Order: sequence, then C-alpha cells, then structure tokens
Amino acid sequence: MIRWYCFSFVVGLFILGACQTPSEIPPGTVLSGPEARDGEVPGPDIAETRPRQTLRDQLTVAFSRGDLELDPRRSFIASEAQLYTALYEGLFSYHPYTMEPVPGAAERWEVSEDKKTWTFKIRDNARYWNGDSLRAEDFRSAWISLLNPALESPYSSLFDVIQGAREYRTGQISDPAGIGIEAEGDKTLIVRLAVPASFFPSMLCHHSFSPVHPSMLNKEDWSDSPPVSNGPFYISAENAAGREPDRLILEKNTWYWDSRQVSLNRITVRYVEGADEASSLWNSGEALWIGGDVNLDALTDRSGIVVNPMFATHYYFIRSAEKPWSDYRVRRALILALPWENLREGYFLPAKTLIYPIMGYPELEGLESTDIEEALRLLEEAGFPHGAGLPELVIRLPSSAEAARIGELMALAWHEKLGVPVRVEVIPFRQYFQSLKTPGYGVGSSTWIGDFADPYTFLQMWRRDSNLNDAGLDDTDYEALMEKSLSQEGTERFVTLAEAEKLLLDRGTVIPISYSPALNIVDNSELNGWYSNALDIHPFKYLSFRVFRPLPGVALLKSKLDQQRFTGAGKLPEKLM
Repeated sequence: MIRWYCFSFVVGLFILGACQTPSEIPPGTVLSGPEARDGEVPGPDIAETRPRQTLRDQLTVAFSRGDLELDPRRSFIASEAQLYTALYEGLFSYHPYTMEPVPGAAERWEVSEDKKTWTFKIRDNARYWNGDSLRAEDFRSAWISLLNPALESPYSSLFDVIQGAREYRTGQISDPAGIGIEAEGDKTLIVRLAVPASFFPSMLCHHSFSPVHPSMLNKEDWSDSPPVSNGPFYISAENAAGREPDRLILEKNTWYWDSRQVSLNRITVRYVEGADEASSLWNSGEALWIGGDVNLDALTDRSGIVVNPMFATHYYFIRSAEKPWSDYRVRRALILALPWENLREGYFLPAKTLIYPIMGYPELEGLESTDIEEALRLLEEAGFPHGAGLPELVIRLPSSAEAARIGELMALAWHEKLGVPVRVEVIPFRQYFQSLKTPGYGVGSSTWIGDFADPYTFLQMWRRDSNLNDAGLDDTDYEALMEKSLSQEGTERFVTLAEAEKLLLDRGTVIPISYSPALNIVDNSELNGWYSNALDIHPFKYLSFRVFRPLPGVALLKSKLDQQRFTGAGKLPEKLM
C-alpha cells in the first residue's frame, strides 16, 4: 500500500513515543465486546486536558482528505485499506495486534497434500448489510473481474499464485474457466494454486481478495450510493451523493456474522483538509484517533502520540522503461554518485535496503558507498563518457520540503559529478501518485507499506507485468529469481527473495532512504482494541470504549450531587459503610 503523508513531520519523531503493546493477549481472548455490563460505569469525573466522550458506542476518527475509492478492487492507498477493515471482509482478516490471519468469512478450510488446492467453507450466517447471503460465487466473480485487464487493478499481480491468473490478466488466455477459482454450491470456494504458497492465508487478508455483491460487480461509479458490503460496518444512507463530503458515517452491520462482538454502533470518519484541522478535532475531544497529517505543536495533550516501526520503506526509484535508463550500468552509475549520508540525514531509521529487516530474512549489504570513479567508468562503458549524450533526467517529486531537499541533493550530484542534465518537476501532493503512472520522468518517490508481513509484498511489484511496476522494470534475471521463489518455502525461499532484492539494489532500480515509522494520535485511555503493529492497520471491528470497574469496596462518584453528599455530610456513602 502507498502511504499518503508529508514525511518531514515524522523525521526523528521516534523520540516522542514508544511502541504500545497490550499487557497480555492470551490465545482465544475476545478482543472486543458489547457495552458495559451491570456494575461497570464510565471513568471518574475528574479534570482532564481533553473532554471525555459521553456516547460510548460512537467513535470519531480523522484521516487526511483525498480522493476516496470505495471499490476494493481498484484501491492501493493505506487510508482506504484502513476504511475497508470496516466495510469488507474476505476469507481471512487481520489480527489487530500480530497482523496474523484470523478466520473471517471462511468458517473452515482444507489444503490438499500437494498444498496447491485450498477448499474454503463460507459461514452459513455470513451476510451483506442488506441481509443477502454471502456466496462462494461472490468471491469467484469478484476475483475474476479484478483480473480483467480492462480494470487495471493495481493489485492484480498478487493473484499470480493462483493457477491461470497471470495468463488471464495479461491476455494470454481469454476464458476465465482457465483460472483456478471455482464455486461449488453457495458455500464452498475451491482455489487451485500454480505453486504451493504457505503465505496464502496472510495474502487473503488483503482487501483486494474481498467479495463483491452482485449488484456492485459491474458498477463503474461506487460513490453515488452506499455500496452493499459484508463487513462489520456499512456506509450510512446519510452519506447521500454530494452530502457532507468531509466525512463518512458508518453504521453497525447487524447482519454481520460476528456482530455480537462488535461494540461500536456508529463511526464517523472525518476527512480533514490539513494538519491544523486534525489537531483541532483532537483538542476538542471529538476525535479519539488521528491517522493522517497532524500539527504536533498544536496538540494540547500529547499523551496520545504513538510512534512505532512499520514494515514500510520510503524510497526513490529510477525508471527503466526507456533508453538509456533501461541499461542497468547507467542506473548503477547514478546511485554510485549519490551522497548517501546526506540523503538519509535526520532519519531515525535510515534504510540501506528496500525491505525492513524481519526474522529469518538474510541481512544484505545495502547501498551506502559513493564511488565517482566507478560511476564514470560505467557511463563510459555504456557509451556516455562523462555523461555526454545522455538526455535530460527528470526528477518528479511531490510538493514537500523534504522531497525538495533530497531532490536537490540528487540533482547536484548527478549534474556536477557525472555531467547528467537534470530537471526537477514538482507535482501537487494529491495528484502525485497518479502522475507516477504516466511517462515523462526518470526518477520518482514513494513509501510502500507491506500488505502482509512477507518480503514478497515488496518484491512482486517490480515484476515486468505488475500493475504496480511504476519503474517499468523488465529484468530477466529478476523474473527468474521471483519465479524460483514461488516453488520454495522457509529459509530457502527467503534466500532467493534476498537475491532478488540485491539485484534491485545493485542494478540501480531502488534508492532506499528510510524505514518509515507509523505516527498516530490515539486516546488509549478511552479506546480499547487499538494496537501498534507493523502494518499500521487497525481493524475497526475490535475497537471499543474502555470500561472502568470500581475496585472492591470503592464507589465511583458519578455526579456533583454525589460529591456534595460525600464531602458535606461528614460520612461515607452507604456503599462504603
């Protein structure tokens, strides 16, 4: 997923917060529940820096404003992925703390002996918010429509592990019957993989594997009316077209199969225009969670700042779709001329590699050395001595101070050291990521968050036929390594994927800058079920208001009258006598 936010305000921010972990989450623990039971009352009436919430079943959150895509087949933005945890549910969903797959619409499943055939049983009580039963065919038809080349779904290459999926989405076959997805009756979905994939359940948590209601399948514009969805919440009818574009109101889906474990009845998502507006919503007590750009200096209460490492990397890339940048000797010359220490200055987690270190993955020698002599040698070998004959290299950047700083360092190094003509092009932030899909530039930037905790989620997007391959990379050696990894498991697979990553680095495709932190402002004194995690996804299903229970022998004073009686009568309330 691509993260939309300004990077300058999170540089060095780890000193302000720490990773939040639950004290204990035993196996099988119910992570959310209904409203307070008898004897449980809201917290004490004491002076606080922010007003307390009085409606304990309604939550307001704030995200940065942008064009909102409600079709899960077309989305690739992190804030939309967060919203989809409320609206849609696939066969599996994310555990709110570990991000491991937990059963969603799938009640049970079986795997064949060769690990290629997965048979899923859909829950009998799984329904859409309008009461329609969720069918296996809703998954099959949604997945096949996503693979249609005309849809240009950004995540279609994730489905390549499924038999016939790559051939269908690239036009090699035209009959969807050749895809290994079959609905057997209303409640049985059979998926045949091209190769064994032990990470398949983790992949199925991703929103692109969501079912689509038959009425929405061929609908082009999903914004004119609330989509029919199967998640724990649905978009309220109050969100009529053109009404309150700065907010989205979600209501609890009473038809949801696990609705008894969903505490909230209503969620208001506020889409704010800027950092100051987000800070104001926090200071007023209206929003308990800010998940986008925010003015930290304007916060009256900073206790809610939560910063944690994330399975994400901020990087630049060199496009190889056109000559001479398609010659990896030219690209390698460019990266050898870069002042790496200056580029990564001020970042708490400077990145020398593309993939954030995870357990079991080989440690790579990343990019950190400058060698002008070798860079000039490579250019001469490629036919461009001292940069002579090279066309103008356009660095396309979003409009932010930090991007401008890095862009200037790159431009100076390439022009002064190698003789490359360079021009910097700035695109408004909202249009930037879409602009990366159009040619006319040589260097772009992005921040990618892993869609599941596996290196494959970073590496699959550089494949020649991936819709996420903005760099236009077409490297036969890279393709061979990625193909090889699909038939491997465990350590052997990680070693092959590390070789593929090393190729991206050594051949000048990726310029890693930093491992990106997650920054959220969240009131964990009020909100339960929100945990820091590596993907920065916080499923709405598990969120609830904390319940404060009085200690044995202690009464909570719920009103000013109680306080007057306690202090003025000269005796303890009856409950303590």
